[in-house]
Amino acid sequence: MNIGYLGFGQMGSAIAGGLAGFCAEVQSGAIRQLAYAPHADTLHERAETAHVQTCESARELVEQSDMILLACKPYQVEQALKDVKEPLRGKALISIVNAWRFEDFKKLLGGGVRVQCIMPNTPVKVGKGVVLVAAENDFTPEEQATLRAMLGSVSTVVELPGEQFAAASAISGCGPAFLYMVIEALGDAGVRSGLPRRLAYELAAGTMTGAGEMVLRDPSVHPGALKDAVCSPGGTTIRGVAALEESGMRAAFIRAVAAILAT
Repeated sequence: MNIGYLGFGQMGSAIAGGLAGFCAEVQSGAIRQLAYAPHADTLHERAETAHVQTCESARELVEQSDMILLACKPYQVEQALKDVKEPLRGKALISIVNAWRFEDFKKLLGGGVRVQCIMPNTPVKVGKGVVLVAAENDFTPEEQATLRAMLGSVSTVVELPGEQFAAASAISGCGPAFLYMVIEALGDAGVRSGLPRRLAYELAAGTMTGAGEMVLRDPSVHPGALKDAVCSPGGTTIRGVAALEESGMRAAFIRAVAAILAT
């Protein structure tokens, strides 16, 4: 089976790289990855890194692919699909385009193309991503099974109804940028206190990974309870927590998600 990336920016190449590194079917050659984007230099550079074969045109990509993953900007969708509507007929289209939903693609392409919208995040590149899968789709059961198996090799797969997609995307899709800022800020704090920067980043990132795993391991335990378990009465951690609260940390994250949803 061939999966083709129509558009091959940061997110498309992250998915391809993750599958190349963690999906057994891709590694064995049972699933072959192809890509096309209009900017040849960037395309070839990213394709080489992700071990993806390039195509000379969008039409060639679509004709050679069983599933097509659309990975362009929202304003580029109509132009990207303009010349490939005919070869798309009878095939499966996976969209990672933010703000385009199942009904939008059906209106644009008609009934001849099966559509599934997903929203990954960049940690799929290292096999630790989260991918949202829209409940509204018309993939065949076999296509759904193939897609979930691929995505499951690089991520936690979460199915959601369309009305929850935007809010969930704001957390899982944009969230990595916020968490990188937390790592960077803790790194700066470490450097200010005399630690080498690389060590400070490693401590912050490793601690974040472990803390996240503790939240996921037992969903019945509230994150607040895990936080409380670190805070001794009159201790150092509760002093830091108080300082963060005084700086409006929680409100800042809530406002960040609200700002995303307001766009």
